[in-house]
Amino acid sequence: MGGGRLSAEDRRAIEAGLSEELSYAAIARRLGRATSSVSREVARNGGPDAYRAEHADRADAWRRRNRLPPPRRPTGTPPADARTTAAATAGKATHGPDPAAVDAYVDKFAALLIAVGLPRTAARVLACLVTAPAGAETSAELTRRLKVSPASVSKAVGYLEGLDVLSREHEPGRRRDRYVIDEEVWLRAWLTSAHKNAACAATALEGADLFGPDTPTGARLGAMHAFFAGIHRSMTGPPARAAVEDALTVLTALFHAARPLTTSELATALGWPTSRVITAVQAAGHDHGVRLSPEQRARLTGPTRPPAADPPSPSVAAGRPFSRPASS
Repeated sequence: MGGGRLSAEDRRAIEAGLSEELSYAAIARRLGRATSSVSREVARNGGPDAYRAEHADRADAWRRRNRLPPPRRPTGTPPADARTTAAATAGKATHGPDPAAVDAYVDKFAALLIAVGLPRTAARVLACLVTAPAGAETSAELTRRLKVSPASVSKAVGYLEGLDVLSREHEPGRRRDRYVIDEEVWLRAWLTSAHKNAACAATALEGADLFGPDTPTGARLGAMHAFFAGIHRSMTGPPARAAVEDALTVLTALFHAARPLTTSELATALGWPTSRVITAVQAAGHDHGVRLSPEQRARLTGPTRPPAADPPSPSVAAGRPFSRPASS
């Protein structure tokens, strides 16, 4: 398996694979990388429907420019926990909140995570990492802080890695890893939750169709579908910024061409996959009465609209090509 950062070529290959509706595993095999590398890359850049290689490249460059270097302790300096304990024992003043208050808050945070379903040790590890000054600690530091065995920490870290809420970073010059909470952890958790809700809605709908909507089982599954589909819509909301930018690019291309353009013509002119053009047009039409009133929408789609001179060709929306409106 290949390692290291994804290149611009890798990201273009990922976008092409998504447009072909390939699985993450199939895309990873093309690149010679781990499936988790592909899934993390897509999740942190808008998900499979909104992933764009050039936007992902810019986001990665921004993260690398703005990432703070990990703090380095001089050789022989005891860990932060030991320094804090020694200072408190000696009665010396320390900066920051009271250590006892911090410990109480970490316990409270961990109890909340346990209540929402995380295993006890995994919840305590996550609470420690979130509250750590650098957002990162080593296995030895977590073991000392939580007073648990290294095996327990390793098992908890593996569980959290499976949820994609932390990552490992190798400390240069040292034979150990640091477990890190990065700036995108909550976005990934949000997207994962949204995808799970969508999967629940799709499975419920499949069952409702199987049993029939007029049966008690079908009715229950139909209600389940409506519930989870509504949650998914409320979480995902309007199109991602990348899709909105693509929609503006398509509209600019249509005005520049000053003539009707089909899906294929737009895709060729912009150098995009056809699926990307369709997604951009769907984003352009994503309006729930925010920009157009019901009366405006009715006038635009009503019978007063002049018919096309030629038979309509395949297009990217509503079965008709786009055209530039006549100058007033």
